[in-house]
Amino acid sequence: MPAVPSIPPVLDDADLDLVAALQVAPRAPLSALAEVLGSSASTVGRRLARLAEERLLRVIGQVEWPMLAEGNPLHIWVATAPGQAWQVARQLSELPEIPFVATTTGRTDVYCSLHATRRDRARELLVTRIPSVPGVRSAHTQLVLRATAKSDSWRLRRLDDAQVRALREVADPVEEPASFTGFGDDELRAMELLRRDGRASAADVARGLGISRSTAYRLTQSLLQRGLVRPRVEVEPALLGHPLEAVIELHAAPGAIQEVADALARHPSARYVSIVAGTSSVIHHGVFRNEDGLAELLTRDLATLPGITACEVSVVLDVLRRYWIGREDGRLLCQDR
Repeated sequence: MPAVPSIPPVLDDADLDLVAALQVAPRAPLSALAEVLGSSASTVGRRLARLAEERLLRVIGQVEWPMLAEGNPLHIWVATAPGQAWQVARQLSELPEIPFVATTTGRTDVYCSLHATRRDRARELLVTRIPSVPGVRSAHTQLVLRATAKSDSWRLRRLDDAQVRALREVADPVEEPASFTGFGDDELRAMELLRRDGRASAADVARGLGISRSTAYRLTQSLLQRGLVRPRVEVEPALLGHPLEAVIELHAAPGAIQEVADALARHPSARYVSIVAGTSSVIHHGVFRNEDGLAELLTRDLATLPGITACEVSVVLDVLRRYWIGREDGRLLCQDR
């Protein structure tokens, strides 16, 4: 059974401003963050350290799909026996191929994503392992074909335009990934280190890999500038004033699918938007301040998009794992992969 929740943590305005700044420039020096936020580097450093120590915030490296696995991720909706949703979600969260899992309302009880390193392992999980989890009644799967928005693009809108411009000047320039082949062992090891610590310096990488600082700097800059590792802030949306999450399946006419996906990727609620192969056309994972925000998306914003014929909403109740990082009462646990 779920543990009895503790008193939820609270972020003050200075914490929220720091999160907003890190979302724009996750690897910005403390001095640059302090200048933009009107503080001192030592104060910003202490605040960042406290948030990390309290397991409320972590800067990680988001890695492009082909660096992690053979195929694209899948969305999975799981129907469970009555009263078994949390137990099923807990067992799914223990699978290393499941980066996200949550209990939900709607037509099913659990929603998760799957990203296996090998296609044969994905088949095994879908055909045998997941259906055999005690309490699972059925599972419905949709393949991600293309993502138009990922988690690193979602922003907490607290900073003014001048602050955002100043932060972008110190942010790492990023190109669109061009190739995912021909990587050496040191590059892959550096990628793994940056994936777990998105603010790791060249000196950190050098110590972690046992290589020279110049080599570590070259590896780090190559991975970051080519967009193969994208640093981002990992923090629960509820702590940022967005406690309501929903996964929305949209049905659209073939000629409208890309337009719908692109428009939803620009929506302020968009945390993850993908074009999928399955019973839906587009899946929008959004975060909202309250029910009115979700209602506005469903009744107003979607109404302006041509080609949408239907939608189905699953409201997230309890997130057990997000990007392979377990969650407990809003706090981050160990990264599992």
